[in-house]
Amino acid sequence: MDLKEMAARDAVKYVEDGMVVGLGSGSTANKAIQLIGQKVKEEGIEIIGIPTSTASDLLGRAVGIRIGELDDHPQVDLTIDGADEVDSSLNLVKGLGGALVREKIVAASSRVEMIVIDDSKMVDHLCQKAPLPVEIIKYSSKSTMRKLAALGCVPELRMAEDEPFISDNLNYIVHCKFERIDDPRAMETEIGMIPGVVDSGLFIGLASKVIVASSEGVRILERAERSYE
Repeated sequence: MDLKEMAARDAVKYVEDGMVVGLGSGSTANKAIQLIGQKVKEEGIEIIGIPTSTASDLLGRAVGIRIGELDDHPQVDLTIDGADEVDSSLNLVKGLGGALVREKIVAASSRVEMIVIDDSKMVDHLCQKAPLPVEIIKYSSKSTMRKLAALGCVPELRMAEDEPFISDNLNYIVHCKFERIDDPRAMETEIGMIPGVVDSGLFIGLASKVIVASSEGVRILERAERSYE
């Protein structure tokens, strides 16, 4: 069993009958979706899946998960998703799969945001290994990228073959290469204030649990659950 599947299997143990479950995006989240579908069939449980991307929507339906909309189910019990980087405070870089905006919307509506990773994704500081994805609107994209560069990064438009990658929201994704981000919350705020930015892949204070798989087994890093009105 590979490490991604090991982490996903541990996470799916938390899925229970009657839950509204956020379906993450990316390779590790895909393994979780497949395992949730298997659990639905074998155990006969009923859940509603809230997808974070077109890809997770299609995969969820294909494996037999009942798919719903966040507008109809605004309180998500559990979301299982991956991450590109996780620091010791459980802050995340997400979005290299191109679905960061919907992932963040679902995460913010989740009682438990469970992140599944292998140990290579743990870092001392964010952007140690991965660029920071930022979703921007197409209009005046070069101007928006210049403003991102002024924050100390090298921004590069994400490409799909010879054309700019288009998100599910019909926007561009910029990969911002920082040497390091020492104050993720402040950086999230600064990026968010740039006109033309939709959102960034900085997920600050959203992860409840991080399941880390390594050659030595699985360990769980945990934060107190967020409260809701």
